[in-house]
Amino acid sequence: MPPLSSTPLHPPLDALNYRRRCTCSVSIGTVPLGSEYPLRIQTMANVSTPDTEAGIAQTERVALAGADYMRFTAQGVREAECLQTIRATLDKKGYSIPLIADIHFNPQAAYEALKHVEKVRINPGNFADRKGEWSGESISDADFAHGQERVQQLFGDFLREAKRLKRAIRLGVNHGSLSERMLRRYGDTPEGMVESCLEYLRVARSLDFEDIVISMKSSNVQVMTQAVRLLVERMDEMGVHYPLHIGVTEAGEGEDGRIKSAVGIGSLLTDGLGDTLRVSLSEAPEAELPVARLLVEHIAERAAAPQLSPLCS
Repeated sequence: MPPLSSTPLHPPLDALNYRRRCTCSVSIGTVPLGSEYPLRIQTMANVSTPDTEAGIAQTERVALAGADYMRFTAQGVREAECLQTIRATLDKKGYSIPLIADIHFNPQAAYEALKHVEKVRINPGNFADRKGEWSGESISDADFAHGQERVQQLFGDFLREAKRLKRAIRLGVNHGSLSERMLRRYGDTPEGMVESCLEYLRVARSLDFEDIVISMKSSNVQVMTQAVRLLVERMDEMGVHYPLHIGVTEAGEGEDGRIKSAVGIGSLLTDGLGDTLRVSLSEAPEAELPVARLLVEHIAERAAAPQLSPLCS
């Protein structure tokens, strides 16, 4: 495991002045991520991944509109295999925009996606743990430790393959899909979300795997922001500084979705937290980009503003 740094890179929050949290850099195809780079904007296809023609056309449109990354869902191996066609066709057309596979429950789909795209998102809530395997309202220390051992083995093997292929991984914790093991130990809480992430993060550190991005998402803005801030505190204590993906899950559509996203994403960005963002609207992916761009532009203006001093000292 790499040595921990002696001091946190992220300084105390300054309520008057914007200061972005310092992070390590992560290689994602031709568009690296981290605090030494601009805030990256991403979106997600809303067409079926096996409909490769529609997915390619949608990716072309968002790339031309300024998206930095495009994500596709891959529920199973068949969908993950389709990413090969999408990636190859985009390359032939001259579109180098990195692609991200979003995996649901299926580690084999994650392995397949590693072959074809630059980044794979897995959910710690369902990558190694399976629904229904723990009974009762609590869980013994022995059973919890057994679950940790399985994470170490299954996720460790997956990271070794990702390292061989030089792929990035996002640990995408979702408030609505924490594992039963974590729910029985920590409850349906921001703390449970953070512990779910840290369990996987420790595996990555034990294997010296650094190309990690982390997200803590919820449709509840308060839960999401609390989880992100708690995670940053815990990472600072550990002396690690991975980039953050910021977003509100299923924010909705129209004005409501835009306001909800602006409150959740904007409050974290203003505190200097976040390196890539997605405004998750129930609309075409192209509609998400102008909202995300406005948030990024606002933060850029804050970063460029003269530093202010407190009235009292």
